[in-house]
Amino acid sequence: MKRITIVWLLICMTATASAQDVFARKREAFDSLLDKTTYGRDSAAGKFYAIRGFSMYCEVYGKGQPLLIIHGNGGSINNFAEQIPFFAQKYKVIVADSRAHGKSADKGDSLTYEMMADDYAALLTVMSIDSALVMGWSDGGINALLLALRHPEKVRKIAITGTNLRPDSTAVYPEVLNMVCPTLQKLKAKPTLKAAEKEALKLLRLLCEQPNIPLASLRNIRIPALVIGGDHEIIREEHTMEIFKGLSSAYLWILPNSGHSTPVVYAGMFNQVVDDFFTQPYRQIRKGTRFF
Repeated sequence: MKRITIVWLLICMTATASAQDVFARKREAFDSLLDKTTYGRDSAAGKFYAIRGFSMYCEVYGKGQPLLIIHGNGGSINNFAEQIPFFAQKYKVIVADSRAHGKSADKGDSLTYEMMADDYAALLTVMSIDSALVMGWSDGGINALLLALRHPEKVRKIAITGTNLRPDSTAVYPEVLNMVCPTLQKLKAKPTLKAAEKEALKLLRLLCEQPNIPLASLRNIRIPALVIGGDHEIIREEHTMEIFKGLSSAYLWILPNSGHSTPVVYAGMFNQVVDDFFTQPYRQIRKGTRFF
């Protein structure tokens, strides 16, 4: 089964020294889970939807309030093998391979987060779903923000983890950019590219050249948001705080001794906190309520 490529590479690089052994065990267990899981290849739950010029592969689990879960760069449906069975107990879980990922092949040369957010809006429409809760990891968080900005009627609440608004070193740690972006430049310099290189080029351009979401635009997101990050993230902690402060109705959750892999390393806690956020009404902080 296809492994998480770019996502796992970045997670490994940013794991703290004290967390190395724990993470190694977690990754070994998660890799074993990916080998065994049917998520991402479940013919009973899966279906292709013809939308916006390509076929988007999607699987649906459970019944209840719709919950759209969006994976990160280089990922696919099976990245949420720890989340799908938990949330399917009370939600209608909708999880898809994003454009140019997994089974959602796309022959086009261009790929943007805006395109992907519009894809997810179209997916909900063709599935006759008026609106959904949305959870996104890494690039999935970017897509969740853009979905809320570009299609606000489609989104009830968002929970995002490991998310950035821009691709520079004010948001992403320089060692991450220095590890990934030279490969992008090498690919861009090649006169001809093989099919696999073209796909890699699209994903690397997402990492190194996008997103470009103005901070001020976050004020246009009126729904409640849960902003999540690790204290040793790929994303600068101050940038995660910037996103939290930029949203009008948001909670902030920073996990200790954690890198970019919050839905994997802290799966049980992550699932419960996100579920609580989706289930409970958002509490506006007013005068005199900061003590409680």
